[in-house]
Amino acid sequence: QVQPVESGGGLVQAGGSLRLSCAPSGGTFSNRALGWFRQSPGKERDFVARISWNGGSTFYADSVKGRFTVSRDNAKNTVYLQMNSLKPEDTAVYFCAAARTLYGGTRPVDFDSWGQGTQVTVSS
Repeated sequence: QVQPVESGGGLVQAGGSLRLSCAPSGGTFSNRALGWFRQSPGKERDFVARISWNGGSTFYADSVKGRFTVSRDNAKNTVYLQMNSLKPEDTAVYFCAAARTLYGGTRPVDFDSWGQGTQVTVSS
């Protein structure tokens, strides 16, 4: 069972940048789509971005399009989420997830392995 582990969260001022990383504690991300989701207190877990098994296809939520970039380095077995021009409304716990499929989806049920999350806080 692949267990994603996120890192890179923290506190940043509005307009700033952060880069999240995610690597498996066991197993490999090979032949799996990977996704990023986020969740604020009292809200549902929302889709942020996903990337296909080979990095050839990416898809973003409208709220982050043009500001966030998802990428992966399969040689390092790691996926990244570069977040620029951060806004206070981006504050949330960010989760990395691995799908059993090559391209994944945009719903939490499309992914079967989840990390514990990393907190991102954007101050105004």
